[in-house]
Amino acid sequence: MKALLSKSLAALLRPTAGIRSNVRRVVAHAHLAAAIPTRLPSSVVVLGRAQVHGTGRIEFGENLLLYPDLYLETQEQGTIQIGNGVVISTGAHLVAMASITVGSGSMIGEYASIRDANHLRVDGLPMRDAGHRARPIAIGKEVWIGRGVTVLQGVTIGDGATIGANAVVTRDVPAGATYVGVPAAPIPRR
Repeated sequence: MKALLSKSLAALLRPTAGIRSNVRRVVAHAHLAAAIPTRLPSSVVVLGRAQVHGTGRIEFGENLLLYPDLYLETQEQGTIQIGNGVVISTGAHLVAMASITVGSGSMIGEYASIRDANHLRVDGLPMRDAGHRARPIAIGKEVWIGRGVTVLQGVTIGDGATIGANAVVTRDVPAGATYVGVPAAPIPRR
């Protein structure tokens, strides 16, 4: 019974797949546009629902490709600025309490975490009540951030740099360099 029902439904759904995909993109774009106080360019392709939390101080460039399950959060005076032609993959998290900038043409892999603040520890206070320290993150142009990368507060990644999958970036990365590992370290050029 299940096979017959599935086959029948698939035959009905197959001809409308393109239309349904376009409708999902338009709805996802509208949801994102409604969640932020700034303009979301019509050239931004939103492939699935993005979550926006906090103040919504996010500026999007032109011709972005945003995959589903993107998590964007701005708190306090925090801002996120995303340049033109950026690709942000499924499940990436960008959380700003100071600022995060992503240069044009950069690509951020699946499940990357870019957070410009860390919790503080204060004697006698639960960690959640102890506050945080935030420092801006700047990601240059044409930067490739691999799957599962973590970028921590105060880091600058130079233009054309590559960060290998699952690396934890705790310090600045020069332009054109390739960093891998935990903590991220440079690998020599060949």
